Amino acid sequence: MRIGVDALSQIQQTYGVNKTRRSAQVSQASYGRDSVEISGIGKDIQTAKKAVSDAPDIREDLVASIKAQINDGTYSVSTESFADKLMKKFEELG
Repeated sequence: MRIGVDALSQIQQTYGVNKTRRSAQVSQASYGRDSVEISGIGKDIQTAKKAVSDAPDIREDLVASIKAQINDGTYSVSTESFADKLMKKFEELG
């Protein structure tokens, strides 16, 4: 089915398609420049994101300590603590 140019023109006139576009153009021109203000919470979020991105991915001091304990043979893991953490993680996933 093909709609003729006259039919399309009539539909546009009926629904005021062209009028909407013109009023949008006039309203944009009459207000001037747009501006954006970031709220205090937004600034706090930006600060927190920057702090996280600046932090190292690996805590070298903690890793070095554990590596030294493993190499010395003094590193031990509490089986109860490990089991508790494992069950907690399993419950979170399920």
